[in-house]
Amino acid sequence: QVQLVESGGGSVQAGGSLRLSCVASGSTISNSGMGWYRQAPGKERQMVSLITTGGTTYYADSAKGRFTISRDKSSQENGKNLLYLDMTNLKIEDTAVYYCAARCKSVVRGDYRTCVFEYWGQGTQVTVSP
Repeated sequence: QVQLVESGGGSVQAGGSLRLSCVASGSTISNSGMGWYRQAPGKERQMVSLITTGGTTYYADSAKGRFTISRDKSSQENGKNLLYLDMTNLKIEDTAVYYCAARCKSVVRGDYRTCVFEYWGQGTQVTVSP
């Protein structure tokens, strides 16, 4: 059974930083791509950052230069994947629920940014205030 659990969200003032973590357990995702998405109130869910099994990373334009995605592969020996999103210089528009995703099922024309992920966490709220 696959389970993704996010943590690290909270309230922060603009310009501040947060680190989101995702613990993903389950043997079927031991070697899969993972990613972070977010959904703000009244808006569609959007990709924030992705990381492939080979370590290639992708970022939304809004995240470039401010957010860093990383994963801890050493945890795979214990059947878990640790995924992180380090967010700096946070802006009010970064306020959203952030979701961790794992195991890319399909992509469109080889573009990993179009990945459809199979597994999702419950989300963690990030609120940035003035």
